[in-house]
Amino acid sequence: QVQLQESGPGLVKPSQTLSLTCTVSGGSISTNPYYWSWIRQPPGKGLEWIGYIDYLDSTNYSPFFKSRTSISRDTSKNHYTLQLASVTPEDTAVYYCARSTGVGWPNYWGRGTQVIVSL
Repeated sequence: QVQLQESGPGLVKPSQTLSLTCTVSGGSISTNPYYWSWIRQPPGKGLEWIGYIDYLDSTNYSPFFKSRTSISRDTSKNHYTLQLASVTPEDTAVYYCARSTGVGWPNYWGRGTQVIVSL
């Protein structure tokens, strides 16, 4: 069974770039037809889809995040990364990586990692 694990710094300063990694086990990130997403949940708010990278290394981003987001992958390490630039305290959230079959809503999730943006 596929497992996803987020990792990265728990505290980021405003204006810096947030970088998170999702390490996948139990399946290859290059396998058709899986899509690998980043999703977040700010405190007191609902889930926000950030973007995905698919099995062909194509990416798609939410318009809300597109201007400052990059998702990439390393197939040799079977992981993919999120970079979110110019963060502000409003980017404080629990960040999740997740897998879907095609463009549907993900059905496999990591446990999430808390990121706080603060001085």
